Amino acid sequence: MAVKSTTAKKSTKAKKSEKQEEAEEPVWTYRGYHLKTSEFVTAMVHLFRAEIQRANVWRQRLDTTTNWAVVATGATLSISFGQQSVHHAVILLNTLLVTWFLFIEARRYRYYELWSYRVRLMETDFFAAMLVPPFHPSPDWAENLAENLLTPSFPISMWEAFGRRLRRNYYWIFLILGMSWLAKIWLFPIAPVNAQEFVNRAAVGPISGEIMILLGIVFYAFLTIFAIGTINMTRATGEVLPRFGDESAPAALSEQGKHRGLRALLAPRQRRRQLLALIITDKSDTVSNRILTDLKRGVTAIQGKGMYTGKDRTILLCALTITEVHNLKTAVAKEDPKAVVIVSPAQEILGAGFAPLEEK
Repeated sequence: MAVKSTTAKKSTKAKKSEKQEEAEEPVWTYRGYHLKTSEFVTAMVHLFRAEIQRANVWRQRLDTTTNWAVVATGATLSISFGQQSVHHAVILLNTLLVTWFLFIEARRYRYYELWSYRVRLMETDFFAAMLVPPFHPSPDWAENLAENLLTPSFPISMWEAFGRRLRRNYYWIFLILGMSWLAKIWLFPIAPVNAQEFVNRAAVGPISGEIMILLGIVFYAFLTIFAIGTINMTRATGEVLPRFGDESAPAALSEQGKHRGLRALLAPRQRRRQLLALIITDKSDTVSNRILTDLKRGVTAIQGKGMYTGKDRTILLCALTITEVHNLKTAVAKEDPKAVVIVSPAQEILGAGFAPLEEK
């Protein structure tokens, strides 16, 4: 009997210690869910693998578009130089086709950057933060990731995508096409006697050679200026670059824009969407307490009057972000289903919980 009682006591103590450990274990609290650290990390690992898979798929689509351009260029040059009777306009048509491939690839690159942004966000603000003291993620990383999951938006502009793909691959294809076009005019059927004959050979139908050469110079000048002008636009994160897009990005862009040309003009603003909610309710105390408890957001009450009913009403003001709208509606509905909730975009919110209020 003594042995049984001792064993029972040990098992009871073991259960109590396990319960205490579970109660003391750090818990991730987000959107009303209480997850253990292990459960949260497991979920993030699965999300990380899924986003990497999607990024890889779109990366393969980028390679496919580049292959189209290379194959089309190779086939065109082979036909053009293989037969003297083939007009040099075939090279010009292929140049237009490659330009269209470039636009397609720039569009695909923006989708690739959308998935890559999420991967870099988890790598830099979640996984990397586990390796250095104080061993916890950056404050706003979950908010940024949740907003991007709920309301996806391209992290880079079409300008940056076009310029990046142009510099990496397509500029060299265009150079090959340009030199091939000049070589085709110069060599076939025989070398021209003088420059005027060379210019005359450049004609395409009713368009004179002077105009065609001028169009070629303008086209390649545009490509060169565009490639150089978009170098400093580094919002992309998928090409092993630092993660941009935090709260200080817009301010940094505005400060650097004076020295970086097109960057401030063409780069999209990356800031969490901020909103202002007006809540008209007869249960202001319970509703405000619910918001303070569930959303951890401040609430301000002002007095108003319903002109239709003539009754005095309390209007609650609450500043929040796009990912908290659903929680706000749920919190208000729990306490006062008859309340009126108005959510409108805010130009800028400064203060606790948002961008710091600093003297300019």
